[in-house]
Amino acid sequence: MLLVVAALVIGPERLPGYAEQLGQWVRRGRRFLRDAKARVDEELGEEVGDVDWAALDPRKYDPRRIVRDALLEDDEPFRPVSTPSARAQTGAAAARAATGGAAAATVDDADAAVASAPYDDEAT
Repeated sequence: MLLVVAALVIGPERLPGYAEQLGQWVRRGRRFLRDAKARVDEELGEEVGDVDWAALDPRKYDPRRIVRDALLEDDEPFRPVSTPSARAQTGAAAARAATGGAAAATVDDADAAVASAPYDDEAT
């Protein structure tokens, strides 16, 4: 159907010339795509073969499933780190501050308080 319309609009005299130009454009396009693919493969190397491109398809992205899977993971519950020595050092710093020895607090007391603070590896 498309060829009949093209023959009527362009005319039978000029149709072979336009068909030849279309064939050249298609060949150039194929050559360009082949060369571009070869360059991408060359620059990315062997690592590109290991990627699962189907898993990265945005049509498969389901935020509800991702959240559900994250909530159902069996990780250990978070427990704050509390050691007796850290509590004693923090308590000693609080006692000095209460008695007016706040200026005598050292960097070691601040480090002890920071060291006893809970730290979550997965949050960073």
